[in-house]
Amino acid sequence: MSKLHVVDHPLIAHKLSIMRNKKTGSKDFRELLNEIAMLMGYELTRDLPLEKITIDTPVERTQAYTISGKKLAIVPILRAGIGMVDGLLDLVPVAKVGHIGLYRDPETHLPVTYYCKLPSDIDRRIVILVDPMLATGGSASDALTKLKEHGCTHIKFMCLVAAPEGVAKVQADHPDVDIFTAALDERLNDHAYIVPGLGDAGDRIFGTL
Repeated sequence: MSKLHVVDHPLIAHKLSIMRNKKTGSKDFRELLNEIAMLMGYELTRDLPLEKITIDTPVERTQAYTISGKKLAIVPILRAGIGMVDGLLDLVPVAKVGHIGLYRDPETHLPVTYYCKLPSDIDRRIVILVDPMLATGGSASDALTKLKEHGCTHIKFMCLVAAPEGVAKVQADHPDVDIFTAALDERLNDHAYIVPGLGDAGDRIFGTL
């Protein structure tokens, strides 16, 4: 069964509180999102496999560790997911980046795919799918399906804020994908927005309110 991981580090909680404040402008919102993404990425990559190697320090030859096995790919759900990429790339600069474009139909609240561009070796990588908001779960579930259609078998989903409804949707549709979030909020309102949430993440990132 898919596991829900709430990354409740004090620094993350503090930065998220600033992001929730409606008075926080786009510049600060973007910077905080990048910072939280990097902090969450530290926890999300905790189980990466290591292997021993031999290196020469300035003093002597010794045994050290390096990451082994599959390499990473970061896949943001457009457009808001882009705001989380740089923070993760600061942590893992060699990761490849793909993009999945989805938007939510304002009437049905269902996801519509308009773009999908992934690394050619995506099926051989550990994939981190990112989107700041996990609301209904429709966009995340659809993006996960797209990744699996391209042969991905090791995927993690990372968001900033999640609603219980979205978590339930992803866990039901993709029980093999763990969910990492900075906060599990109360519920969705009648417009499918997360409560208390932080508003439309894409609009706040890009200043298109």
